[in-house]
Amino acid sequence: MAVARNRASLSQAVGQVQFMNQIHGDAFVVVNQLSDIDPTCDALITTTAGLGLAVLVADCIPLLLSSSTVVAAVHVGRKGLLNSIALKVIHEMRRLGATAIHAQLGASICGRCYEVPEAMADEVVRTHPVAFALTRDGTLALDLPKALIADLVGQAVTYEASTICTLEDQEYFSYRRHNITGRNAGVIWL
Repeated sequence: MAVARNRASLSQAVGQVQFMNQIHGDAFVVVNQLSDIDPTCDALITTTAGLGLAVLVADCIPLLLSSSTVVAAVHVGRKGLLNSIALKVIHEMRRLGATAIHAQLGASICGRCYEVPEAMADEVVRTHPVAFALTRDGTLALDLPKALIADLVGQAVTYEASTICTLEDQEYFSYRRHNITGRNAGVIWL
């Protein structure tokens, strides 16, 4: 009930918004019109002006990609970084005619706060060495925004990145802090 109310409120504020059923996968969907059914994917792409695309996150990175003719909303967490969801979306945007692409990384958990077990850290650092981080207590952590930025720069995508940590900033929802379901939203449109 609260989710439907919040979505309706967002749509009233910014216009038509397409949401997705995010699953920490590597699938994207190109949408040309609003659907009552949320596509199961972790990225939405459109060339349709006025159609908002939403990404919901708790501590993951809400990545908004824009060009003059194509935009995308991408859910990038640890699994999304490993399965290259952002790179796949950039490739599709270029296939659809995007030239200069700009990225906006919204608030997410920072490398000082994203403590992970050794096996998880090793898995990510193997393919994204710049993701290596340590917490303030010196335990293993991952800096996903830093690794994503390296991927974006490698694709000649310009970017701006929030320095807000969802765990540290009480204004943002954090799954690690609240341990309940809740989300922050990022929305983009042409």
